[in-house]
Amino acid sequence: MYSVEMENQGNGAMDVKIKKKKTNKAAKKKEKLESMKKEMDVDDHQLSVEDLELKYQTNVTKGMNSTVAGEILLRDGPNELKPPKGTPEYVKFARQLAGGLQCLMWVAAAICLIAFGIQCGQGDLTSADNLYLAIALIAVVVVTGCFGYYQEFKSTNIIASFKNLVPQQATVIRDGDKFQINANQLVVGDLVEIKGGDRVPADIRIITAQGCKVDNSSLTGESEPQTRAPECTHESPLETRNIAFFSTMCLEGTATGIIVNTGDRTIIGRIASLASGVENEKTPIAIEIEHFVDIIAGLAIFFGGTFFVVAMVIGYPFLKAMVFFMAIVVAYVPEGLLATVTVCLSLTAKRLARKNCVVKNLEAVETLGSTSVICSDKTGTLTQNRMTVSHLWFDNQIHTADTTEDQSGQSFDQSSETWRALCKIVSLCNRAFFKSGQDNVPVPKRIVIGDASETALLKFSEITLGNVMEYRERYKKACEIPFNSTNKFQLSIHELEDPRDPRYLLVMKGAPERILERCATIMIKGQELPLDEQWKEAFQTAYMDLGGLGERVLGFCHLYLDPGQFPRGFAFDTEDMNFPTSGLCFAGLISMIDPPRATVPDAVMKCRTAGIRVIMVTGDHPITAKAIAASVGIISEGSETVEDIAARMRIPVEQVNKREARACVVNGGQLKDMETEELVEILKMHPEMVFARTSPQQKLIIVESCQKLGAIVAVTGDGVNDSPALKKADIGVAMGIAGSDAAKNAADMILLDDNFASIVTGVEQGRLIFDNLKKSIAYTLTKNIPELTPYLIYITVSVPLPLGCITILFIELCTDIFPSVSLAYEKAESDIMHLKPRNPRRDRLVNEALAVYSYFQIGAIQSFAGFTDYFTAMAQEGWFPLLCVGLRAQWENDHLQDLQDSYGQEWTFGQRLYQEYTCYTVFFISIEMCQISDVLIRKTRRLSVFQQGFFRNKILVIAIVFQLCLGCFLCYCPGMPNIFNFMPIRFQWWLVPLPYGILIFVYDEIRKLGVRRHPGSWWDKELYY
Repeated sequence: MYSVEMENQGNGAMDVKIKKKKTNKAAKKKEKLESMKKEMDVDDHQLSVEDLELKYQTNVTKGMNSTVAGEILLRDGPNELKPPKGTPEYVKFARQLAGGLQCLMWVAAAICLIAFGIQCGQGDLTSADNLYLAIALIAVVVVTGCFGYYQEFKSTNIIASFKNLVPQQATVIRDGDKFQINANQLVVGDLVEIKGGDRVPADIRIITAQGCKVDNSSLTGESEPQTRAPECTHESPLETRNIAFFSTMCLEGTATGIIVNTGDRTIIGRIASLASGVENEKTPIAIEIEHFVDIIAGLAIFFGGTFFVVAMVIGYPFLKAMVFFMAIVVAYVPEGLLATVTVCLSLTAKRLARKNCVVKNLEAVETLGSTSVICSDKTGTLTQNRMTVSHLWFDNQIHTADTTEDQSGQSFDQSSETWRALCKIVSLCNRAFFKSGQDNVPVPKRIVIGDASETALLKFSEITLGNVMEYRERYKKACEIPFNSTNKFQLSIHELEDPRDPRYLLVMKGAPERILERCATIMIKGQELPLDEQWKEAFQTAYMDLGGLGERVLGFCHLYLDPGQFPRGFAFDTEDMNFPTSGLCFAGLISMIDPPRATVPDAVMKCRTAGIRVIMVTGDHPITAKAIAASVGIISEGSETVEDIAARMRIPVEQVNKREARACVVNGGQLKDMETEELVEILKMHPEMVFARTSPQQKLIIVESCQKLGAIVAVTGDGVNDSPALKKADIGVAMGIAGSDAAKNAADMILLDDNFASIVTGVEQGRLIFDNLKKSIAYTLTKNIPELTPYLIYITVSVPLPLGCITILFIELCTDIFPSVSLAYEKAESDIMHLKPRNPRRDRLVNEALAVYSYFQIGAIQSFAGFTDYFTAMAQEGWFPLLCVGLRAQWENDHLQDLQDSYGQEWTFGQRLYQEYTCYTVFFISIEMCQISDVLIRKTRRLSVFQQGFFRNKILVIAIVFQLCLGCFLCYCPGMPNIFNFMPIRFQWWLVPLPYGILIFVYDEIRKLGVRRHPGSWWDKELYY
């Protein structure tokens, strides 16, 4: 076997080595993944054209030989990404049937079938209870399994696959002929052409380019279009200009290049393999339910084993004792809990879907509630993913533009003559234009053909000036020089709209320092003043201020050409530049930024109060990243980085005590040279973190480091570069609108509105579901004791059986399901977003306090209620309590047809059987009456029920009414005694458990009062679950 190893080569370079391996499968997988996490090394961008031709047996003008291309295609396989290995549908369904609780129920069902088999073996065909029980248990597992599978299946349908990344057609030159072929037929060494609007068909080394710009945002997170050119400008393949990456978009211009990597060997392919190689983490709720199942299974086997031994010691035959063991195990397993958990999670998933969060995996709902760290991508998640004009500098003053998404913010003073001149330059010196047919669309949402900066300027002038297209027509363009990286300016010359004014207007924009050096004057309040040192200093200050905000700054200037020298119809030559490009008049600066979404600062604040740490991880520039982090509150007001402290104290950075800095900005270069321990230490030391210029591998390492600190990590992202980190996180959150298919595949949850604030809603719902699941479980567990004690008394005291197995199933799966699910609709007791995230090691779903309180306090009261009602019903029919003790053997003897009661009346076996069914019903009714009290006390864990309100949860009120109606139906419906062993009972037997129900309610109110009055005391620690 072979494995690919990637080694760090500095500056994000990646070195691929293929080594022979002789290790086992798991070790190989781990090793491959570790090597994937390292950076990549490709040297194709540094080779000369001749070396490239030699290496790939190709020609930069005629392309490859078709025969050679065919051989390489056979060797390397098609140029496409292997789709991630999908889980077969039957495996997904099987998983739904084989979770922890499900396994416990399968075991219980098997035990029932064995018990039924033993009964049949002994010739006891009087009761098929155990068979019914087994069928019911299997039905519960299958029905809840189908429900869970359906939920997951519905969500999965929203998720697209990797295949959408591959372009269908590509233009290739082979044997000197140019033609179109399917992109998956391309091979290494092929000469291809790309133009604006094409997806790049493979990793390409650029040979020639004319104004070619690509959008690398899905790969590196940079929102600015990146220029592609034949020159090698950086030793890192990710930073150099002469490599275009597979699946990125070519925005404008044309280029030809030689393919250097195809399919899974491309940069995107490696990231995809990295994502599919990362194992999914177990969700906290899955761990909690496993923990709970271990407790329940342990207790069930302990009690069953104990009473099996007791039964053997008392003298029961082995098979009979075995049946007791099975009955106790079945009574102990909370069959209704599986349905409750599934329904609670589904309800929350539906609630989140209404708030634009689609959950792929139901358990992810709760994970979000336990989240303690959110690693958020910047572009498109925290920001609007559109460049917008944010500040202007003219008349020696910085003005703030409106960057809100709906243009609802404050505007600046537009009365100055300088502003009119600046606005004219912005509108005319711009090649971007609106796609036609969008007159009714709001300006910020219109589609524009052009790069990000020009789009921002066009929309800005459309909002401030009005119809820009019409305005441009009035100022006809005579000639134009587009922006290029050598000149760093863009220039155009226009006729004036007044036909009587024969002058031409030259307008220019570009890098501020380049524009300034071409100017001789500056416009202040409509007057042209000489550009002296004082104004240059003012310009420099403004430029530094705007640049320090992480904004992209452009300078603007103009010049009215002398009509004597340049009369109307003058032939302007852009090659020789037969017109002035210096001595111009400086009008002002405009800065642009991808602004934060309006809802983000508030969402970050909410995270902070909820004890959740938000870390920004982006591929963008450190200054921009820091500026956005400060504006959304990830770096809070007054927090300083080490560099800030050094600047303030005017000392070198090395002399600053790093522990004094609350905030820290780490870039990819620094991260590459760090050991994991060092990164963990930095995360510990600085509460406010920003990671900039990070690669996909580094995002993964950041997530792992946070997990090493014991955090539950949520990662948000939209690009292909985010997918490995999304997969590794405890919960991955992808963006629905801007998100790439790769990101959606790797995530557990998708935000349909791409809004970071929706995550906070998710956290709130996740915390609420954990609280409510705790209440549901406490409610469900309580009745296990009154279901179990009848068997214990039956075995040890030999009374007639007080409660049958089928009756237990009706409690578990009919009357109690609705109330336990209704607790999922309970509102939060207090502001759960002011609490710290739960500690997964300490705050368990089922803790000792919950078990002890449910089983040995409330459960014990319910047992007393059941037995009081049982002995009352027996005594009123003639069987006094003392006579019942030791009566079991005679009572169950089907040959004994004249058993006498306390009054000397003789009972046949059939009559005794109906009396036993009456006892089942009475015990069932007493448990139900107490469970009404139980569900009311479970509404809150700390507050009084009177504070929470009895009727706020309408579903719970309906559930209690339903529970009573179902109890009446089971008791009084004709035919029930013969089908389900329920008998019509006297009205007074309904009233016997009422005092116990009141006792439960009062007892719990006293507990809550003590918990509220004495926080942190013994009472609080032992009785608050």
